[in-house]
Amino acid sequence: MSACKMKKILIITGIALAAAMTSCVSLDTQPLNRETDVNYWNNPSSALESVNSCYRSLGNPAMLLFGEGATDNAHVRSGNTQSIGNGSYSTADSYVESMWGDLYEGVKRCNILTENIDLVPELTEELKLRYLGEVYVIRAHLYHELVVRFGDVPYFTNVITVEESKVIERTPRAEVVSAILEQLDEVIDGKYLPEKYPASDRGRVTHWAAMAMKARILLNEGRYSEVKAVTENIIENSHHALHPDFAQLFTVEYEDNDEYILDIQYALNLRENQGNYNFLPPSLAGVANINPTNELVESYGMLNGAGIHDSGSGYNSNSPWLNRDPRLALTICYDGGYYVLADGTHHTVITDPNSNSNDRFQPGTSVITTSTGYYFKKFYDNQATTAQRSGLNYPVIRYADVLLMHAEACAETQSLTSSEWNKTIRPIRERAGFTDSGALDFPSGKSSQELIQIVRNERRCELAFEGLRMKDIYRWKTAEQVLNGNVHGMYTGATIGTDNGFYIVETRKFDPAKHYLWPIPQSERDINRNLGQNPNW
Repeated sequence: MSACKMKKILIITGIALAAAMTSCVSLDTQPLNRETDVNYWNNPSSALESVNSCYRSLGNPAMLLFGEGATDNAHVRSGNTQSIGNGSYSTADSYVESMWGDLYEGVKRCNILTENIDLVPELTEELKLRYLGEVYVIRAHLYHELVVRFGDVPYFTNVITVEESKVIERTPRAEVVSAILEQLDEVIDGKYLPEKYPASDRGRVTHWAAMAMKARILLNEGRYSEVKAVTENIIENSHHALHPDFAQLFTVEYEDNDEYILDIQYALNLRENQGNYNFLPPSLAGVANINPTNELVESYGMLNGAGIHDSGSGYNSNSPWLNRDPRLALTICYDGGYYVLADGTHHTVITDPNSNSNDRFQPGTSVITTSTGYYFKKFYDNQATTAQRSGLNYPVIRYADVLLMHAEACAETQSLTSSEWNKTIRPIRERAGFTDSGALDFPSGKSSQELIQIVRNERRCELAFEGLRMKDIYRWKTAEQVLNGNVHGMYTGATIGTDNGFYIVETRKFDPAKHYLWPIPQSERDINRNLGQNPNW
């Protein structure tokens, strides 16, 4: 076993132990502290174990995959984010409650470490700063996820008591963002973290992960000039680069690549995920809980760089998969598409509703086939022992996102020049497999708004199902456009229950006066009335 894989197992073992010892908690749960667990902190290894447990809070495939159901990228067959996607959720929504609880569980785990690390004996100052740096970045990520969804939230960096949790008030979003950015600057400027770990420590938070996290937060706050400065630094000075093959990027064999700046770590038999199970078709032992929409499918353009509805694009509705963006077939499995099995053979999937295939699209039924006529395939792990046991890592931030953040910041500040295009969008498209100059060359003559739309669509196609689409459409204030009205599945040609032959999966509603912020869970407000509520909830 390589040193890299060995260290990965050591990190994951700490995460798995933490998962076994704790469950999802809310703000009113009594934490471990000096009085109840002082003997634990007297152990020299306790700091590392506690830091490792914080990595569990980075997220999981369910958070990334099902999160797309709250956007125009996907439809969830039942439960999870289905109600958020169609606008029917309430203050008692179980997914909203679990997201609040899971994120604050992570905050609490981080606070336990930062408050007790000085009790750990035989810990050098260098190692102490490194551990704190790792946890500060993870905690910044957690608070960022909270403010994106809930706006003003309780902000604390110490271990609070049950009594305190019952009266704590929400901190304005701007103050939370300012605080986590200030702490990230402390980590970055103080060089708490190495720029790159040796193979024996691969998978831990680095200096560049802190920088990329800062860029992501600034982007979501619309601070584009600051974004450019941070992303430029990463592009010019880091060792990170695009992995040469898009398909390889999401496989166990190539998961330890330099495009991944920060990822969620898994390993067979130690810490496994059920990503495959939730999106694969029945013929591969999946239950297809999460399915791509036709809106996402249509966002993938042509090899010549044109959108499928653009004049002169060459798109042919009778051969809809011909000459399309190569990432489409690598991200989504459509009728006649396939998955590559471990032995290299192709497993073809038939979704034609008129076929006898077990994977066929069956509109209006509750069976475990696709609800849209499409299946997801980007994170398909063909090395998994079963559909419910995958050891594939999932990205939190990868270098392609840094390039796209830089391109968006340039477009929004009207500084997306040919030079900036050639170091951001062009290499992403080249890696995807584009060769036509229409796709690769800077689209001169386009208006500033047209350039913004090109970059936004590139983000959608490149980063689909990586947990970013909701942040994007909330940031752009386009959710009110893309989450209102009918969401569609595949073309069936039927005249009933369709729009021009495309199956209507459901009708969605997004109220911009209400839905850009999720409600504070009623279960939390029953405990603490000081939390208040977001507008119109």
